[in-house]
Amino acid sequence: MLMQLLMLAIFVGTFVGLFKFQDSPARVFMGTILACLIFSFVSSEEVLKNAVNPGLVTLLLLVLASFAIERTSILRKISSTMLSGSRFKTTLKTLSITAVSSALMNNTAVVASLISTIKANTVINPGKLLIPLSFAAILGGTLTLVGTSTNLIVNSLFIDKGYSGFNFFDFTLIGLAALLACFVVIILRRNSLPNMELENVESAEYFVEAEVSAESKLIGLTIEENDLRKLDSLFLVEIIRNDRLISPVAPDEFIHAGDKLIFTGDISKVKVLQQFDGLTLFAEKDGLLRENLTEVLVKPGAAIIGKSLKSAGFRARFDAAVVALRREGGVLSGKLGDIVIQAGDYLVLAVGNDFSSRTNLSKNFYILSGHEPDNILSGWRDISTIAGFIFTIAISVVTDISLLSCLFFYLSFLVFSGGLNVDEIKRRFPLEIWTIVLGALTLATALENSGVMVIFAQWAESLLAGQSIYVAFVLVFFITLLTTELVTNNAAAALVFPIAYNLALAFDVNIMPFVMAVAFGASGSFISPYGYQTNVMVFNAANYKIQDFIKFGIPVSITYSAVVLYMIPKVFPF
Repeated sequence: MLMQLLMLAIFVGTFVGLFKFQDSPARVFMGTILACLIFSFVSSEEVLKNAVNPGLVTLLLLVLASFAIERTSILRKISSTMLSGSRFKTTLKTLSITAVSSALMNNTAVVASLISTIKANTVINPGKLLIPLSFAAILGGTLTLVGTSTNLIVNSLFIDKGYSGFNFFDFTLIGLAALLACFVVIILRRNSLPNMELENVESAEYFVEAEVSAESKLIGLTIEENDLRKLDSLFLVEIIRNDRLISPVAPDEFIHAGDKLIFTGDISKVKVLQQFDGLTLFAEKDGLLRENLTEVLVKPGAAIIGKSLKSAGFRARFDAAVVALRREGGVLSGKLGDIVIQAGDYLVLAVGNDFSSRTNLSKNFYILSGHEPDNILSGWRDISTIAGFIFTIAISVVTDISLLSCLFFYLSFLVFSGGLNVDEIKRRFPLEIWTIVLGALTLATALENSGVMVIFAQWAESLLAGQSIYVAFVLVFFITLLTTELVTNNAAAALVFPIAYNLALAFDVNIMPFVMAVAFGASGSFISPYGYQTNVMVFNAANYKIQDFIKFGIPVSITYSAVVLYMIPKVFPF
């Protein structure tokens, strides 16, 4: 009995740790693994077996594949179709497109890609749209197996129990019913959200030039038709045409061959311009754009002061090319190459291999930081990455080939095609997710080995004796929902799954309704801004207050819970 109490203490300690250290769930679960090993509740062999659980590996491969999908043009093209028409149509299109996108792609990536576009739109105040954006992504994620990491984590735990795992569309009927009902509530109550204070583009933004080649497909189409006014964090401010300045740029302005398009904005987004056919950035003429970007400040007395960017000879002097320039307190205009360098100018340089060894750097610049550009995919890599992902999902759905096997082939294709490189995989490997799921699997194994789950099942059976099985099912859902709001969605799924699974065994009923209760309960974070990553993102982006989430989220949460609790037993009877 002493060992069972000790194991129970580890379980409770994990929950408390996750609540107290919400920013470090991986550390908490790593502590749980160590505690289980120290007290021999699990063996090292069992931990290693859990580390390569097929469901967990599927989750990791999907996250890695999402890094390539994030860099394609699909989300930019999606965002360009959303924010037009009336406010009602804009809201409806934004919610619908976000939900559908989140069903097939990582919903966190979808929200991250759309926040800047929504903040820059002129149709509807971003404050009315950002919380609904997050909620639409959450609801869309519940539609499929791959829509949210929560479903994949529950799938990992389910496979660990000896089952084959979920099918791709097992979640769809339930998720779709919840999505439609919640959309009605969101649309009816969207005007109750506060307006966000709009930000103006500052004149001190970086100044970027792109030239239209004679063969560009942009020629003959307007700015609006080419989607050049809906870029993520880049703003078209001028066109230089035959030494004539066009500013401001009207949406119906046509693109001509040889036009120099002048943008200002976030320099990390500069590579998105490569997705437009026939656009050549100023630095590309020196063949250095694909290198890392470095930000420098021009020193007083620098040899390049008084020279234009074109005549300063950056490639010969520094093995670098100027990508962008900004000047504090000054408004820049005209061709980038004709701008005369002044002391105090900020430059973003695409640097070559010899840049760091040049002895004249300290005489001319203060090196401020390295700026890694978003590695945007373009051309055939862009198309093949998107088509490959759709093909991968389709094969796993219509054939007996597992999603895990399909993702292995897809990830190999990404590496060989250059859509994803090994260095990026090493740098962005989802170690935190891997640790959380490994900790959850190990905790579940330890609870089983120690006999705590047997005792719990007997206790639950006696406590709920004479009660409907539906009561136990509802209890599991609301425990998961509460845990999600207090901790995080992934941690909630990991903690409650062993309880739900063993409760179903104790009542000798179908396990699926209880497992689904955990999956949908863990995704139901509509009240706390901290329960789901997309909520945190929009909370920070719009400077909402916690009460904004609570007031807007409670009706959505009630609607979601009612629909899910009704639908799960209909789709998966006890």
